[in-house]
Amino acid sequence: MQDFFLQNGELILRLFVALILGSIIGAERALVHKEAGMKTHALVCVGAALFMIISEIMSQKYAGFSNFDPLRMASQIIVGIGFLGAGSIIFQGSRLTGLTTAGGLWVTAGIGMASGSGLLGIAIVCTVLVMFVFLFFNLLENPIRRLSEKEENEEKK
Repeated sequence: MQDFFLQNGELILRLFVALILGSIIGAERALVHKEAGMKTHALVCVGAALFMIISEIMSQKYAGFSNFDPLRMASQIIVGIGFLGAGSIIFQGSRLTGLTTAGGLWVTAGIGMASGSGLLGIAIVCTVLVMFVFLFFNLLENPIRRLSEKEENEEKK
């Protein structure tokens, strides 16, 4: 068992980094009471990392085959996350909700793909940028929304 961890230390690190980064994004989503929270974002990120690791290993294993394209797996991650994201978008009356959740899942998958590919630095930078968007932009949007709602209420009168 010890040999497994020694031989696969870098791959395990990639998965662990994906877990941490996905959890960070999911924690913010949970704090603002969104349906897709820590578990969802962590699983999306780790899953995407795992698929990238598998893709990398398969590309090494089948390097001599001319019809083998390891990037197909990466492209299918994007398709699968698009399906997951589409399921989180809901119409409630005349209001559309879930777009930020869908976008968050999409970028979290990208962070997982970067982690799984060994691009840990860019995965961390992207996580910081996502957290900046979620936290800072929320501070900007709230006053704008209040102003917009105030104008809508005045127009109804």
